[in-house]
Amino acid sequence: MFKGRHFDRSVILLCVRWYLAYGLSLRDLKEMMAERGIGVDHSTIHRWVVRFSPLLLERFNRRKPAVTGKWHVDETSIKVRGEWMYLYRAIDSTGDTVEFHFSEHRDLPAAKRFFRKALERHGRPDRVVIDGSQTNQEAIVSCDTTNQLQDRCRRRLKPIRIRKSQYLNNRIEQDHRRVKRRVRPMLCFKSPATASIILDGIELVHKMRKRQARYAFNPNPSLAEQFDILAAA
Repeated sequence: MFKGRHFDRSVILLCVRWYLAYGLSLRDLKEMMAERGIGVDHSTIHRWVVRFSPLLLERFNRRKPAVTGKWHVDETSIKVRGEWMYLYRAIDSTGDTVEFHFSEHRDLPAAKRFFRKALERHGRPDRVVIDGSQTNQEAIVSCDTTNQLQDRCRRRLKPIRIRKSQYLNNRIEQDHRRVKRRVRPMLCFKSPATASIILDGIELVHKMRKRQARYAFNPNPSLAEQFDILAAA
């Protein structure tokens, strides 16, 4: 993963982890590295984040256990180039992150893409709680119907139950806050592509803090230890 890099792996992982996990700017990290005798430009740190966030997330997802059959689904707004875009997210009944998807639009095609992604990775849930969005309901029904038609076992599957409740969906509203708390100091993403990649990294750290990956030899690893494990995988 780090072959050919000018800087040592430990320096790259440290910068990527600190940027994704804490309210630091790229220039803050540049100054902090300079105090440690490491001269690295803020643009280089940004390239590291964009390069390694998706790779680390992919390795993390290989260790992610199954989620429960009850999902809470909602979307939250993210500002990109001065315009509001949307991060679709789902958590299960225990609070673990099920799936997320960044979209420039908040419409039926975007909701379908999100639900298809979640169903392909985790299978069909028994119940989905939404906040009353008609678009999300239509997307769930459409994706569920397609999923049943594509089922090779030809089993008679029960439709996914949909529960509309703003109160019950407070669980995911609270979970949004932990992601947006890190996004806020970044002020504004410069492009949708960059926003999507960095949000992958932020969600990765969020899942690490929830202890969603299982490591047999260390049941309670720190963020730094988890980054090291994924980098060495």
